[in-house]
Amino acid sequence: MERLASLIKRRNALDLAISEVLGRPALQGHFGEFVAARIFNIELHDSAAHKGSDGYFIDGPLSGKSVNIKYYPKREGLLDMNRDNHPDFYLVLAGPKSTAASSRGGHRPWLIENVYLFDAAALVDQLSVKIGTATSVRQNLWDGAEVYPCDNPSFQLSETQRDSLKMFGA
Repeated sequence: MERLASLIKRRNALDLAISEVLGRPALQGHFGEFVAARIFNIELHDSAAHKGSDGYFIDGPLSGKSVNIKYYPKREGLLDMNRDNHPDFYLVLAGPKSTAASSRGGHRPWLIENVYLFDAAALVDQLSVKIGTATSVRQNLWDGAEVYPCDNPSFQLSETQRDSLKMFGA
């Protein structure tokens, strides 16, 4: 118990420092939104509770398009989607692909190893499951939406964007 209490105190200090950078609590969703906004030039909504999207792309080929940003420390093939209010795009930052095993003894470090950009309307048309929290997305759709680390001709990343994403890798 003493070791755990000591570790929690250290974690609380780190969370406070991270919160000061993010301007919001040190939660994985806020972390993902902060990182994505800086790397992909996204203007976030003032409220983190905005329905359907987290913000808009500021420039580039997606300028003015709405985006819902998701961050998952492990990619498990699931995407949290709003059943009624879809953005123009879902931008997913993800850690390593998960194996189908128990979480007992596991660890979910905050890493970014892959980035996916889904056209929301096209994705909805291709899904054959109920849309909502933990929507199951087929592997081929993830593969087609990957923009990092692979090169995707439909959405090219700059070297600066790639270098920024590499900072959060394993």
